[in-house]
Amino acid sequence: MADLVLANEPLIRLSFTFGILVVMVVWEVAAPRRRREIPRLLRWTNNLGVVVVDTILVRLTFPIVAVGLALAAEERGWGLFNIVETFPWLAFLLSLLVLDLAIYLQHVMFHAVPLLWRLHRMHHADLEFDVTTGLRFHPFEILLSMGIKLAAIMALGPPAVAVLIFEVLLNATAMFNHSNVRIPLGVDSVLRWFVVTPDMHRVHHSIYPSETNSNFGFNIPWWDRLLGTYRAQPRAGHEGMTIGIGQFRTRRDLWLDQMLIQPVRGPASGYPINRGEGED
Repeated sequence: MADLVLANEPLIRLSFTFGILVVMVVWEVAAPRRRREIPRLLRWTNNLGVVVVDTILVRLTFPIVAVGLALAAEERGWGLFNIVETFPWLAFLLSLLVLDLAIYLQHVMFHAVPLLWRLHRMHHADLEFDVTTGLRFHPFEILLSMGIKLAAIMALGPPAVAVLIFEVLLNATAMFNHSNVRIPLGVDSVLRWFVVTPDMHRVHHSIYPSETNSNFGFNIPWWDRLLGTYRAQPRAGHEGMTIGIGQFRTRRDLWLDQMLIQPVRGPASGYPINRGEGED
């Protein structure tokens, strides 16, 4: 069973990623939340180009993927759940929660440390907010994130199936909560108690630093509520809010070559937590 999971892990992830991407694209076209100002061809070709670069680098840099490491840890007795005996279902659930908390804390760290913000701000510099924004991360951030995730797996020793499901859920929810889709307000108010909704996460992509530094969750919304980083709505409203950051606001900045060199362009001020400058 373990060998079967590992052998099919890339196909499983790719199938779910492509399927969710198609569903969200159709939903965005059918019921958009905000009016589109920039041609999809410009943004989508460059955002998806970043995904290609990210995928190639991860496969070259980390020949053993997260699921493979979980299987190796289980065989060698590495990590908490491979040392301490517990119910399989409990290890599964706790693994999903702890891995999600690790992603939340990592996200906060990428906002708190100016050097890491230089990498992460490429994600925030998108001038619109749609499903492709959820896939737009600088390659160096992806590599660091993978290293952090592998370290968490080594320490935790989660079941391989929990890691696989977590990876699939993380990709799916990232595309869902970055999508430009309209959800009835009553449904959203209930849904955001269980999953990060697009309206909840869109606040995080506001041009105002105080809003950018809120709603860090990608999958589970509880960490923001428990740790004091939750903000219900943007001050300008969802239709009126400005997406992006103060830097990199031209259409030329949306090109792949400019995105890749963003970490070395300009200062890293204004947005890192507790290091803001001026009015927000």
